[in-house]
Amino acid sequence: MLLRFLSHTQTFVFAGRGLAAIAIFAGFISQSTQQGRVRAIEAQNQVAVGTWIGASFPVENFQAYTSPFGVRQAADGSPGSEYHRGLDMAAPQGSYIRNWWTGKVVEVSDDSACGTSVVVQSGQWEHIYCHMQGRVEKDSRGRYMIDREGGIQVWEGQTVVAGARIGRVGMTGRTTGPHLHWGLKFSGQWVDPALVLRAMYGEQVKRGVVSARP
Repeated sequence: MLLRFLSHTQTFVFAGRGLAAIAIFAGFISQSTQQGRVRAIEAQNQVAVGTWIGASFPVENFQAYTSPFGVRQAADGSPGSEYHRGLDMAAPQGSYIRNWWTGKVVEVSDDSACGTSVVVQSGQWEHIYCHMQGRVEKDSRGRYMIDREGGIQVWEGQTVVAGARIGRVGMTGRTTGPHLHWGLKFSGQWVDPALVLRAMYGEQVKRGVVSARP
């Protein structure tokens, strides 16, 4: 189901179980660090004066939020803590990942802790998708991420629309289970994705559903 929310300046699109998933943030977001919240709120306030077009919930078959933005215990179980620059969304391995906002693919990679990943630039926003299935290859036309089994091929420099399938949930890179690590930057500053999703959900509550279709 796609649920579309319309206003004179903003349009939000949520795919699959996105709306139900966003609602869970009422309790989950409190786990974020104060520092991360402040930076995210500042970025969100800046972008609020613009126009948001076609934002989509980023993963199909969503199950749970497994790790918030901010300081957390080291993911590998070692002593100490680390700063988690994104939001982890658990979903069954092979579930499709959808592009959050229309933009240009600026990087594909498969040689870091992020695993097989795609980075999309949408104006001042940059959104990062990690731990996907597939690998990066190159030919005379350039670099691309390919997941043959999933029917996905994404090229650097390609424009991808909001809601387009750009990969599948996997376990590449540093991960202990299948999930999407979703990171957001605004003007080069890391933003808590929870605040962005909360704003999208708030718009739904405020405006209501104007149209829905399969």
